[in-house]
Amino acid sequence: MAGYLLKNCAAIIVDDGSGPAVRRNADLLTNGPAIQAIGTNLPQGTLPDDTIIRDASGWFVYPGLVNTHHHFFQCFVRNRADLDWTKLSVIEWLDRIYPIFSRLNEDCFYHSSVTAMAEMIKHGCTTAFDHQYCFPRHAGKRLIDRQFEAAELLGMRFHAGRGGNTLPKSEGSTIPDAMLETTDEFIADCARLIDSYHDAGTFSMRQVVVAPCQPVNCYRETFVESVALARDRRVRLHTHVGEGESPVIQARHGMRTVDYCAELGFAGPDSFYAHCWELTHEELRKMAASGTGVSHCPEPVYLVGAEVTDIPAMAAFGLRIGLGCDGAASNDNSNLMHCIHSAYMLQCLTASTRAHPVPAPVDFLSYATTGGASLLGRSDIGRLAPGMAADLFAIDTRRMDYVGTRHDPLSLIAKVGIGMPTDLTMINGRIVWQAGEFAGLDEAQLFAAAEAALQTVEF
Repeated sequence: MAGYLLKNCAAIIVDDGSGPAVRRNADLLTNGPAIQAIGTNLPQGTLPDDTIIRDASGWFVYPGLVNTHHHFFQCFVRNRADLDWTKLSVIEWLDRIYPIFSRLNEDCFYHSSVTAMAEMIKHGCTTAFDHQYCFPRHAGKRLIDRQFEAAELLGMRFHAGRGGNTLPKSEGSTIPDAMLETTDEFIADCARLIDSYHDAGTFSMRQVVVAPCQPVNCYRETFVESVALARDRRVRLHTHVGEGESPVIQARHGMRTVDYCAELGFAGPDSFYAHCWELTHEELRKMAASGTGVSHCPEPVYLVGAEVTDIPAMAAFGLRIGLGCDGAASNDNSNLMHCIHSAYMLQCLTASTRAHPVPAPVDFLSYATTGGASLLGRSDIGRLAPGMAADLFAIDTRRMDYVGTRHDPLSLIAKVGIGMPTDLTMINGRIVWQAGEFAGLDEAQLFAAAEAALQTVEF
């Protein structure tokens, strides 16, 4: 693999482990999958012969973004105004939309994964976690295998969350029978995927997370067995928590969801929950004490309309926080860069009502980089420093969009927002997107194949 020397970068967002900082007018050198050096006037005479030198004048270079919650398959259910949930509870909305999800076939899962990851790469995301919990019987069990195939095509660093639902609708879930699995089916396929794909090594491109969909749609034993498998195989745990289901869990089990998960062992430094917008400060403190992390998905907050997630309290209590796009059914794009801006703006909206101050704009960038890496258990991604993975994106700021903003690269994405694709995205030392094109791929062909797969399903 060729190395790259990015010369004369206007700014590089570096982090030696003590937090992000700006290096002005500096160079960045990669060697294989890793960053070799960052500095001023890096020598060219001693570089390997295959090093590619790029003039990066005017570029702001950022660490690649780390997505910590998504549902790729929902890209095939976008821009459906008839499914908006602005007047529905989350549970009512799930009752309406799950039957639609159950119609997808294997090709839909593959092409929707290509669609989601392509958009993420265009907007600076270099590591993607997906929570794939939709397993219609007619689609078979190799849906996550196809997701790994899609990730390899695009060069995405991919963490697959093997989700599933086991509680029948007749017993209080929102799941159509066509999407149900037994606990044994679910656990067996999690084990198969771990054995087939999980790589715990440095710069790993493939990992697996045990991720039962949500407590409200699963038997208790599903979560108990998930914990046992994950701890035995040393992989992460993930599920949905605190998005409107707590009263249901209280009625069923005599406790709200955070305490229920903790009682089952589904909590701790190897666990992270999506959403958590309805949690009390006491529950947040319990999560912080156990080391359980939060994937904050700002876009669904607009649709729920009930409460803006209390990120200031989470930060004050010391919770580990990452950012996620969430599925296209509640966020019609896969743009994690945009989520940084919307997450910050949402907190500004409610600042006067909070007991704790809004975190600084740069902290929202950190949630999408080092925060996400922490949730996924990665110490080799999320920041730019020698020895770290060469995962990065670059923005040429010599445009009218950035006049008056270039004095503060750290706050730019959260405060101003980035309204266009990156000029370059690099993953594991390989350029996968630059100058409006995917490396070695024809976007028009990817588009046509995805549209054709979409047409095979009647919604």
